[in-house]
Amino acid sequence: MFVRRRPLMRAAVIGGGAYMIGKNKAQHQAESDNAQGGSPPSTAQGSAPASPAGSSVTDQLNRLTGLHQQGALNDSEFAAAKTKLLGT
Repeated sequence: MFVRRRPLMRAAVIGGGAYMIGKNKAQHQAESDNAQGGSPPSTAQGSAPASPAGSSVTDQLNRLTGLHQQGALNDSEFAAAKTKLLGT
């Protein structure tokens, strides 16, 4: 008995491609929500949380400055985040 395996292989390739596209889209959406003040990503591979436990204040301030220069934070949001970070 001869069994054709190409349809099964084709389905696996298409399914894998669809999975990767969906995963990539979800990751970009999570990054977009995080940049707009949404909740941090829940995946372990996602971007770093807003205030990681192991980073220094200088690293966090540099990250905030980078977001401000990119336009992700406006002047008032940057000032509020900086004040919260420095505790003043």
